[in-house]
Amino acid sequence: MKILSADQIRIADDVTIREEPIRSIDLMERASIKVKDWITSHIPNIDLRIAVFCGPGNNGGDGLAVARLLNNNDYLVDVFLLNIGSNRSADYLVNLKRLPKRSYVQTYEIREGDPMPDLSSYGAIIDAVFGSGLSRPITDYWAEVVSHINATNAIRISIDIPSGVFADAPRTGVAIVAHHTLSFQCPKLAFFMAENDPYIGQWTILDIGLHPKFLSSVSTKYAVITHQLVCSCLQSRRKFDHKGTFGHALLICGGYGKVGAALLAAKACLRGGVGKLTVHVPRYAYQVMQMGMPEAMVHIDKHDFWFSGVNQEESFESIGVGCGIGQKQVTIDGLKSLINSTEKPMVLDADALNILANNPAWLEELPGGSILTPHPGEYRRLFDKTKDDFERLQQQIDLSQRLNLFIIYKCANTCITTPEGMAYFNVTGNPGMATAGSGDVLTGLITGLLAQYKDSLKACLLGVYIHGLAGDIAAKTVGQHGLIASDIIDHIPAAFMTLESGKNRYDR
Repeated sequence: MKILSADQIRIADDVTIREEPIRSIDLMERASIKVKDWITSHIPNIDLRIAVFCGPGNNGGDGLAVARLLNNNDYLVDVFLLNIGSNRSADYLVNLKRLPKRSYVQTYEIREGDPMPDLSSYGAIIDAVFGSGLSRPITDYWAEVVSHINATNAIRISIDIPSGVFADAPRTGVAIVAHHTLSFQCPKLAFFMAENDPYIGQWTILDIGLHPKFLSSVSTKYAVITHQLVCSCLQSRRKFDHKGTFGHALLICGGYGKVGAALLAAKACLRGGVGKLTVHVPRYAYQVMQMGMPEAMVHIDKHDFWFSGVNQEESFESIGVGCGIGQKQVTIDGLKSLINSTEKPMVLDADALNILANNPAWLEELPGGSILTPHPGEYRRLFDKTKDDFERLQQQIDLSQRLNLFIIYKCANTCITTPEGMAYFNVTGNPGMATAGSGDVLTGLITGLLAQYKDSLKACLLGVYIHGLAGDIAAKTVGQHGLIASDIIDHIPAAFMTLESGKNRYDR
């Protein structure tokens, strides 16, 4: 699914109006019906009083249409018209005239300087003040109105985007703190930024039938990883395939006191379907690995406690390095030697990233197509600090292009950037996965997928999505509070089965 800018969505509206053809007021009605349908299905209590705050533009026009449609469904709706500026959009005026003139449908006009309205009796408030076209912060009296709305105990629902949040840039002022955001056709880039999470709430995309040819042809560097996209990457297994078909992966993991990281990464790698796995560990970890992971082969480092180097006598399709290896000088030297001797893409995580942060010139020496998997703290140590999430995203894209690397920024909506300048946002996963070892699982999973597919982008897309999906399935069984990294591994097979079912459906 593409993520389009506010300007691109406006163009999509114009193309739809011209090519379908459809009047703009009728397209607004179509969108408003979708909003009304969502509200009636999620707030079935028609006795709950609803306040609709409408600005002067088309977002306000949406709000007026939704108010009328809810009224037609016997909801108790009051409308607050915010007298901001002197201009009103044409479709706003049409929907204002369409609003039923009955005694039990109240409209209130709010002018700058008026006392704040009493909102204590409302169970829900619909925010239709400013849409994605907003380009400057809300200030002065109107900022007070926003704060007044936020202070209520009502369910707050924003149409398109919470008023005060910019679709494509950092928020710089007050904004509606929405519990739900109902957006049209495509998600906004703002939805994926941690700084906006308190304002967006739970977002939902409503398909309003914008012109499909335009949507398929418009160019964007932002996309959402969808179930269908991941299914298109997944390869079916054939009758005469064998373990050699699915690659041989090498994991370099586990230092003194951190053999658990090696076990987690190894098990995830195997659950990800790799044909063969070799795990390189310090000498003291040999018995632990052989007993704890009988499906894997074990390479023994010459050092008793830390990674110091690996003799690549065998041909590995992928190498994953970093989980629990520590940052001793012997390990730093070993990682440098590995980087210099390998030509195939690697997956680097945890201590490998911390070593790179102290030796940034080595980033230029990594094999093209290698994959870095930093969490926010590791990312900040690796690269220059940025002032907001939008700037960090652009930096991440630029770095992927300049270094010819895939960077996986691990967060609630994990972001993959590619050497081609694309950014993919993930929507699987849950807060229960914020637990020790979860990153080791992802590293092992992606390393195994890279060995199988020999395609860094597919390994990233599949790995990130499946990792989150396995966590979601696990959370349904054990809950989020009790979820541990091993639970994610245990549910990787169920995640694959879900994808295989979807692949068959999409293939028909």
